[in-house]
Amino acid sequence: MALRVRKNRVAIPAGVVRVKSADAAHACPLTRVMGLLSGAWAPHVVWYLSDQPRRFGELRLDIPAISARVLSQRLRELEAKKVITRAVVPTTPPSTEYELTALGRELVPALAAIAAVGEKLGTEEAPPPRRRRRRAS
Repeated sequence: MALRVRKNRVAIPAGVVRVKSADAAHACPLTRVMGLLSGAWAPHVVWYLSDQPRRFGELRLDIPAISARVLSQRLRELEAKKVITRAVVPTTPPSTEYELTALGRELVPALAAIAAVGEKLGTEEAPPPRRRRRRAS
């Protein structure tokens, strides 16, 4: 005997029309917002730009685990999505500063809430890392 599918009682965001096709992703506001933060390190970049404009080298120092190539890609993607702006500063040598747009600043409270949950998770004991089994030759 199969289990009966229960109705989902989560409130549907205002303005969402239920669509059962490939366009469903474009209809959902949650999917659109997560699309802004897609890509490795994108939330980190937004987070570190939340206080003040930063130059490329400063962001590399803020996020030491990111490679220059990936940081450059994320900055281009976030600029294309209108989350950040890029301004060339007329200095010698010229430098580039990145700053959050109004849309980017709207993401900061959500990231702060996620970081707060991360703080709570950090106080709990982390599970030991999983070991890989070696294949017998």
